[in-house]
Amino acid sequence: MRKILGLALFALALTTTATAWGQDNSVGTWKANVAKSKYTPAPWPVASLTVSREAAPGGIKVTNTGMRKDGSAINASYTAKYDGSSSEVTGEGAPYDSMAVKQVDANTFTYEAKNSKTQYRASGRVVISADGKTMTTTASGVDPDGKPMTMKLVYDKQ
Repeated sequence: MRKILGLALFALALTTTATAWGQDNSVGTWKANVAKSKYTPAPWPVASLTVSREAAPGGIKVTNTGMRKDGSAINASYTAKYDGSSSEVTGEGAPYDSMAVKQVDANTFTYEAKNSKTQYRASGRVVISADGKTMTTTASGVDPDGKPMTMKLVYDKQ
């Protein structure tokens, strides 16, 4: 009887852990709230940005679309595993060409973005609000010219 109970509890714990780590509350479409976002050195060079996040095996597929203030398009995407390994970014308009993501919990993610052709480097954190309506990305690093930068980008769920 103890052995059966022990196995049942182990199976329950395993299932609960797999479910908790498998959940990702960032999945969906998010629109940048430019008025609430901050970028230093100002101004943030983006006029509009929509982020689509889709579940992918072991990670996330992210597609960024929008417009920079100079009129150039943003249309970049990547598929990253949540193991922190680097993934290639394809498309145009992103300041980075590789992205590495780790999942902390269902509402929190860390990332490292880099560009192999410029000095751009950013380390950041993505947090989904408890009500699931807001996504906030905070990061620091260096811009493509090697100058220090920080950002706090706020997104509204669509």
